[in-house]
Amino acid sequence: MESLRAIVQRSGPAHVEVDGKIVGSINSGLVLLVGVHKNDTVHEAQRLAEKIVHLRVFNDADGRINLGLLDMPDTYGILAISNFTVYGDASKSRRPSFVESASFDHGNELFNLFLEQLVRSGRIVATGEFGGDMRVSLVNDGPVTVVVDVEPRPTS
Repeated sequence: MESLRAIVQRSGPAHVEVDGKIVGSINSGLVLLVGVHKNDTVHEAQRLAEKIVHLRVFNDADGRINLGLLDMPDTYGILAISNFTVYGDASKSRRPSFVESASFDHGNELFNLFLEQLVRSGRIVATGEFGGDMRVSLVNDGPVTVVVDVEPRPTS
């Protein structure tokens, strides 16, 4: 069973534009491309936010990737972009299928809940426009890019 997924990139300056205007930006931190699965619940949204805030993708004093966002200066933030194509499946053809992605309303609800959880970390959280045509610009640091999934809540 699938669950909420994020492509996480460690980043220097990053921003997102809608209609030629910057609507969200960070100086440095994490850029997230977040896909909501059609079966996701509040549980998965909360777990993904918690996992990302504590994800150890920053270098320590010895140059090892060993620190999380909360170990970094307060100026490090998160630019979270909703992206239903994260669940695109091109395994059977050249045209990706998006049948595993959440509907617009369900995706919007869980993405907003996910953002609320990130804000509770106390970090700057910026975003684009859910379902909008966005242009994302970032300086990938490292580069460090990780796919983060959470296990769905077991059904009984």
